[in-house]
Amino acid sequence: MDHLPSGLVTFLFTDIEGSTRLAQMLGGGYRPVLEEHRRLLRDIIAAHNGTELFTEGDSFFVAFADASDAVKACLTAQRALAAHIWPAPGIAPKVRMGLHSGYATPIGREYASPEVHRAARVAAAAHGGQVLCSAATARLAAAIPPETSMLDLGLHRLRGFDGRERLFQLAAPGLETDFPRPRTEAAAHNLPHQATTFVGRGAECIELATLVETHRLVTVVGPGGAGKSRLAVETAGGLVERFPDGVWYVDVAPVTDSGLVAFAVAAVLGLRPEPGRPILDTLVESAAGRRMLLVLDTGDAQLAAAAEVISSLLTGGTGAKVLATSREPFRVAGEVVWRIPPLSVAPGPGGAPSDAVALLMDRTSLARGGRAPSPAEVTHLARVAGRLNGLPLAIELAAARLRLLSASQLAERLDDLLGVLDAGSGDSDATVAIGPAARAASAASRNQTMQATVTWSYRTLGPRAARLLRWLSVFAGPVDLPTVEWVLKDDPLDPLAVLVDKSMVQVEPHASGTLYRILDPIKAYGARRLADAGEENFARDQHVDWSMQALQRAHLDQGGLPITLSLYALDPLADEVRAALRWTSTGGSARSGLHLAQGLDQWWRERGLAREGRLWLFRMYGRMAETGEPIPDAELALAYHMHSLHAGADGESAEEQRFAQRAEAHARRSGDPGLLVRVLSTRGGPLIFQGQYAEAERHCCEVIEWATANGVPGDALYAIYSLAELLWRRGALDEAAELLGAARNVEAGRPLERGRRGVDMLLGMIALGRGDLVAAHEHLVVALRSRMGHGFHRRACDTINAMAVRCAVGGDPVNAARLFGATAAMRSSLRSSPGIFANYWTEHQQFVRAVIGDTAFDRAYAEGNDLSLPEAAAAALAIEHPDLTSDTGRFLDAGRLLTLDTRTIELPPGRRP
Repeated sequence: MDHLPSGLVTFLFTDIEGSTRLAQMLGGGYRPVLEEHRRLLRDIIAAHNGTELFTEGDSFFVAFADASDAVKACLTAQRALAAHIWPAPGIAPKVRMGLHSGYATPIGREYASPEVHRAARVAAAAHGGQVLCSAATARLAAAIPPETSMLDLGLHRLRGFDGRERLFQLAAPGLETDFPRPRTEAAAHNLPHQATTFVGRGAECIELATLVETHRLVTVVGPGGAGKSRLAVETAGGLVERFPDGVWYVDVAPVTDSGLVAFAVAAVLGLRPEPGRPILDTLVESAAGRRMLLVLDTGDAQLAAAAEVISSLLTGGTGAKVLATSREPFRVAGEVVWRIPPLSVAPGPGGAPSDAVALLMDRTSLARGGRAPSPAEVTHLARVAGRLNGLPLAIELAAARLRLLSASQLAERLDDLLGVLDAGSGDSDATVAIGPAARAASAASRNQTMQATVTWSYRTLGPRAARLLRWLSVFAGPVDLPTVEWVLKDDPLDPLAVLVDKSMVQVEPHASGTLYRILDPIKAYGARRLADAGEENFARDQHVDWSMQALQRAHLDQGGLPITLSLYALDPLADEVRAALRWTSTGGSARSGLHLAQGLDQWWRERGLAREGRLWLFRMYGRMAETGEPIPDAELALAYHMHSLHAGADGESAEEQRFAQRAEAHARRSGDPGLLVRVLSTRGGPLIFQGQYAEAERHCCEVIEWATANGVPGDALYAIYSLAELLWRRGALDEAAELLGAARNVEAGRPLERGRRGVDMLLGMIALGRGDLVAAHEHLVVALRSRMGHGFHRRACDTINAMAVRCAVGGDPVNAARLFGATAAMRSSLRSSPGIFANYWTEHQQFVRAVIGDTAFDRAYAEGNDLSLPEAAAAALAIEHPDLTSDTGRFLDAGRLLTLDTRTIELPPGRRP
């Protein structure tokens, strides 16, 4: 007890399961059992370097300095308990054990740390004979016997703690393996919260839940707008307790490319890509032993890719189940296809409204600002719901119309127009059929009813409104009025007003003005009509032109002059560019596609989407090969150069080098010296990454010299940045500062680069190296404001890290730890590597930890983890400017000693070679 472990400590809690019942059974024979149990555990704990903190009744609390010792002690103890001959024959105590590791410092003869309480909760989750470990202990216990393993039991919520803890069970010969699920709070899930009430569907929820419990893949199939997603989420919410490893919701609709479906599922499950291994393999391995439910919503958005993920999960293990929604089956072995029925139109018990009427009443109240329909309207609403066959989308549309019409007016119009439905036809837009037979056919086919519902609105449109709906269907998101004018090449107000009135276009107030959105089911219908009209090629090529012009406008002011690039201006264009890229890669011009991808060059990387950018480029190369479309060398050089930068950001070194070589070859053939310099100037980065610092410096010097000699010095800006970093690394601070001072005007003259403020960032690093906190602070603040102001998020992470160093050496270690924690979280989400500064950041993190201690550092670091990037940037910019008082001096002595409490700690050099 005099030498309690400190720092990274592993805590063990044990107790006898059912000790009260055991004591009652044994009576006076319980005391020998208890004492023998204590003797066994004490001997084993002492033999494995454990420190017993206290024993109370049948419980032990022990601290270990080494996690492996703790695991070995538990393994030995469980084997010893099982093999021991107990005084009462046939009755052996079942001891549950829980381990958790964390930073803790003893105070007196005890620990006051939340890590102790977490360890107690882990033990409380165990069953008799079971050893549970937290993820921290499982990770640290490397030196355990080869026959042992850690069985992943999934994510669990420990009582009294926020978030989820991944628990592992110690498995080894001689230990029990079959236990119930850990005794923790409700299982984890990420099911979305709904903004509107869930109406009806009671019987469907029960039926669907039964299918999920008895089958591994259940697909809810139906037309768009039939309520598949909402029903799946509600059903899954009632099954959370049945799946100890959680219920995990993944919406495929926002996934922009089939190659990213597996990544979306993996991200929800907390998995990261492993170098050199397909993400699907990582996903399958992780899910193989988990008892979880995957809710895969809108699978038809990427049908083939979603089917591959589902098939791989089901065949790779036995624990995972899938509840999916789609407009068509996945056709995967073992799939149960459950077709969603319409809402009931039959009155409920006691004359209560039917589910369909209840939904229409609820949504009508929302459409009318909270005013419920009057009792007199209920009869008409029931008539409307009946004529619409209880289809949710049709009901939602009808409720939206009730902003303008009374229930009786709407019922009259629906009654007149239902006669145009032709549900018995393969094409709901074919011959008009009127009469009871047509209505019966309509009721028998829900999918045709959905199409007929939209057709009804479409058939009432005039030629200009119908054409506008078709041509707007190629846009991915909402559009503003100038875009509508551009599409129609005419005054759009009349046809747009018609579409709004008929609820085929929604009006959305926005900070920049009114936007107009087409609901996805109606958009899909418009796209089908577009193809039927023979207008698809024209409309989609027009959309490509619009997208390219929108990208160009983002780079220009109102007078048409170049402005500093702001990636925030590109954010709202991304989905439209993706839609245009999809067309150019399948039916349009690959050359146009390369131009579009180039328009988002830096955006892909700064938003952590370099992988997606590479996928689009690969598709364009395939389209080029398919069509034989000629592409000028200069344009190919730019595309390959961009590809090499994407690959570098993704850590794909071989691919980066391959496309860099292609870019250089085409740049040389183009005869454009500026283009060649731009391509060559980024070669320093890969060399630095490979540790070839001398070669990188030589290359950068040659590129800069050649660019100057050929009259294109500004195109060598990337080489200047890389050279300055290399000079900083080897301590040539004056030379680096001189180089950057000369480059400031070059950077200021290049709109695509000046928003990043690379010169100020590097000058701030040089000032840190000199111990000049004033200059460092001022340069870094300028760089951070510009980078955040123009949307360069990956670059902003570097600057926030530099501000953390500025705090570390400027006597503000808590803020330093907080900023370090913030950038760690941001870098993970943006797939950003620290590059040449990696060791520098690490050294100063270690320094800060030494200054304030593990507990304070971890607390501040965790606080930073919880910050968003804007919050982290705001915190960095709020750091007080260094004092310029005469007693402190402007410059720090990089080797001076800092005294804190009773410790004396040497500051690390501002720049470490």
